[in-house]
Amino acid sequence: MMRLRQVSLVAPIACLTACQEWQSALHPRGPEARQLADLFWIFTAVTGVVWLLTMLVLLAALLRRRAPPRDPLATDPVTERRMTAIVSTAVGLTGLTVLVLTGLSYASQRDLYSGKGEGLTIRVNGHQFWWEVTYEDAEPYKTFTTANEIHIPVGEPVTVKLNASDVIHSFWVPSLFGKQDLIPGRENAIRFTAEREGTYRGQCAEFCGWQHAHMGLLVVARPKEAFERWREQQIRPADPPADPERQKGLQVFLSKPCVMCHSVRGTPAGGRVAPDLTHVGSRQTLAAAMLPMSRGNLAAWIVDPQSIKPGVNMPLTKLEPDEIDPLVSYLEGLK
Repeated sequence: MMRLRQVSLVAPIACLTACQEWQSALHPRGPEARQLADLFWIFTAVTGVVWLLTMLVLLAALLRRRAPPRDPLATDPVTERRMTAIVSTAVGLTGLTVLVLTGLSYASQRDLYSGKGEGLTIRVNGHQFWWEVTYEDAEPYKTFTTANEIHIPVGEPVTVKLNASDVIHSFWVPSLFGKQDLIPGRENAIRFTAEREGTYRGQCAEFCGWQHAHMGLLVVARPKEAFERWREQQIRPADPPADPERQKGLQVFLSKPCVMCHSVRGTPAGGRVAPDLTHVGSRQTLAAAMLPMSRGNLAAWIVDPQSIKPGVNMPLTKLEPDEIDPLVSYLEGLK
């Protein structure tokens, strides 16, 4: 048990470094993210110039030496007119700057939410503390559910419908799009396009509870042909285990409380309150992008999830020593 826990402690760092693209809004890989990055740099440049001018005026005032007036109440009409003009000009320029930045922000927001070309439609439901991902299709048999990992085709628009089952979450993959809240009882939507193949890390950006910081996800952008192959594989139910160890693992899975929460298509397991495990072995991570997928991490997560992610809703499951390896083998083989 101790060895399994030690493996999981270093796993979050390994998970971050494994991503092909870093989690950064300043490295856009799509038109929506690039528009937001451009807006950020415009705001930064304008406010930087304003700050620099303010500091220069302040420095000039500090360095300028003036003789004290003989009469503190005396006024000089010429000086008064000059100061009034300066202050009025500064106020006018400030108001103009605010109006221009507000207009740019409004135009960007209107363009981002214009809903041009829906393409692929995905429904994401936020839970404490994981992401339920459902791929919708006009043909019901092509609809399937996965968790914590979104695959999309490169160069095609994607619409993500956002819901929450418990508290407010926020869906954010910085390299691809801006933040959008998931609110219980309300459906929001966000649209984006990935222009470059890669794996992009996302994060819940709204404090949602104890494990908010460990509620991550991956967006995997791949060529259209590779995406279609992945989708066809995900649509299929789980293949029945062929070897004795995995067959025993299936029986363990179906005889334990796992079956009450999780679903595996092609088996009697039909739980709806925890991630769908039909193809869990094909995912890159565990525990909402907290752990890289590996046999050791999978075993550690099954045996004692609370030691890895305290507060997670997955309870401790009593397993006999000879049941752990078959169960891990079964889940690892769900590709």
